[in-house]
Amino acid sequence: MKINRNKDIHIIMDRFRRLLIGYCNYYCITDNTQSVNKFRDKIGYLLFKWLNRRSQRKSFTRGKFRLFLNKYPLPYARVKINIYDLRKGID
Repeated sequence: MKINRNKDIHIIMDRFRRLLIGYCNYYCITDNTQSVNKFRDKIGYLLFKWLNRRSQRKSFTRGKFRLFLNKYPLPYARVKINIYDLRKGID
């Protein structure tokens, strides 16, 4: 994040959206969506922190950042693999 903060905002958001989609595809199993959504919230916090360090003035306030995330939303976690269904196949 620190290295790429001066790049175009579209490139930054595309990269983090792809990162979160990959993270969700790997870690979103039954009962783990809460932890993955905490990771998503942490990414949002780090975006706010590092995008505000792009110049001497603050680029975003909390309200403006919420509007920005409405325009470029980060994906939420959805269960990709239900481990209870896998157990039924084993029994």
